[in-house]
Amino acid sequence: MNIESFNDDVFFEDKITTKVILETSFSKEIRILLKRGQIMKEHKAPFPIIVHVLEGKIDFGVLGEIKKLQKGAIISLKENIPHDLTALEDSVVRLSLSKLDNAARVEKVATL
Repeated sequence: MNIESFNDDVFFEDKITTKVILETSFSKEIRILLKRGQIMKEHKAPFPIIVHVLEGKIDFGVLGEIKKLQKGAIISLKENIPHDLTALEDSVVRLSLSKLDNAARVEKVATL
């Protein structure tokens, strides 16, 4: 059993930050911190993902539509669906990845 927190050491920086909070036998739970105005450019994941807004508000672009997601909103995507994120407020986002996916890929997308 592991107990971790998405709320520890939350500091919004001039760049998007990512951190693996918990890794299980089936998933990787990643925290993404986006300061208001920061953008994760369009990208896609090789496996299905779940995006959960823990704090703040984001525009989530997917398939030509913008979904406004605020605290508590959760969305799932199948693999290889292009999407992007724009922080409308300082935001804490939980990203659930397949165990087969690579967390370093997310960090690379965050720095594009």
